Amino acid sequence: MDPASLAGMGLALVAIFVSMIMEGGDPASIFLLPPIILVIFGTLGAAMAGGMLKDTIGIVGLIKRAALTKPIDGAQIIDVVVRLADRARREGLLALEDEAKKVDDPFLRKGLELAIDGTDSDEVREILEGEIDTKRKVDKAGAKIFTDMGGFAPTIGIIGTVLGLVHVLENLSDPSSLGHLIAGAFVATLFGVLTANVIWLPMANRLKRISELECEQMQLALEGVLAIQAGSNPRLVARKLRSLVPPAAEGKAA
Repeated sequence: MDPASLAGMGLALVAIFVSMIMEGGDPASIFLLPPIILVIFGTLGAAMAGGMLKDTIGIVGLIKRAALTKPIDGAQIIDVVVRLADRARREGLLALEDEAKKVDDPFLRKGLELAIDGTDSDEVREILEGEIDTKRKVDKAGAKIFTDMGGFAPTIGIIGTVLGLVHVLENLSDPSSLGHLIAGAFVATLFGVLTANVIWLPMANRLKRISELECEQMQLALEGVLAIQAGSNPRLVARKLRSLVPPAAEGKAA
C-alpha cells in the first residue's frame, strides 16, 4: 500500500491538534455531535444533489481505492513486455497464447489476447485506447464528487455557525451560557474547513493522481502490445518503453 494519503492526512490532523494543545485548548471540546452531523451529512447531501446516485453509492469504494492503492510501477510492465517480445520474436506470436493467460495485468492480458487472435494493429490500438479513455472519464467522475464535497463543506459549516448563533441570540438572558454556546457555534465552521482541506480535497487529488498513473501504465502496455505484434527487436522495445516512464522508474526497469 502507498501510505501517502493516510500519512498526509494524519500529519495534518496531528499538526492541528498539537497546535491547539500548545495554545492551551482542549481537543475534546471541538468534538460536538450536532455540528459534526450537520457538516458530514449536509456536505454529502449537497454533493449527492449535484451528481448521480451511483456516484454517491460508490464513495466508500473510492475512499478504499484512494487509501489502499498499491504503488504503481511501470517498470514491471516493461520487464514483462520485453520478455514476451523476445519469445514472440523467436517462436512467433502464437507461442504467447499460454503465457498471456498468466499475465497479472488485465489490460496487458487483454491486449495480448487481441494480438494473438490476429486482430489488426489499428483495431487493437482503437479498442485499447477506447478503454483508456473510458477509464479516464469514470475516474474523473469519481474524483469530482470529492472535489464537490470540498467546495460544499466550508459553506455547510457556515450554515451550522449561523444556526448556532441564532441559538445564542435566543439565550441572551443567560449570560453564563453564552461563551459555551458561541464556541459551539463556530465548531461547525471549523469542521467544514477542516474536512474540506484535510479530507475531501486531498482525496480528490489523490484519486486524480492514481488515475493518471494507471492510465500511463495502460498506455505503456498498449505500446508494448503493438511492438510485440509488429515483431520488434526486444532491445528496441525496451528502449522505447523506458523512454515513456519517468527517470526514477526507468532506473528500476534497467
